[in-house]
Amino acid sequence: MAANHHHDHDDHVDGEEDFHVSVKGYAVGFILSVLLTAIPFWLVMGKVLPSPQTTALVILGFGAVQMVVHMVYFLHMNAKVEQGWSMLALLFTVALVVIMFAGSVWVMYHMNTNMMPTPDPAAMRNM
Repeated sequence: MAANHHHDHDDHVDGEEDFHVSVKGYAVGFILSVLLTAIPFWLVMGKVLPSPQTTALVILGFGAVQMVVHMVYFLHMNAKVEQGWSMLALLFTVALVVIMFAGSVWVMYHMNTNMMPTPDPAAMRNM
């Protein structure tokens, strides 16, 4: 009777059959991570791009791509894992961060433009 008893120890794997964790996947993720780190390093050290602002924007782009590589290859996040709940949580987090960042920049910009000018110390003495 014990031989017919079935234990479902691998219930969490049922929805993840299409996504396999392998050494090859980790190797691809590692190589992409190294490239996405080495290229911005080369851009900065070699002063390849004409302006620091352009270099900073390109590095931010490489950083965003590297975050996606880490999430896919190392954290194994995709639309199939946990029936998509982890991806939904990630999208919600990204939306909150974008709203908070944009709101903070907006508030700081308007506070800066609407502040009273700092008085000239020489003009203050003559008052």
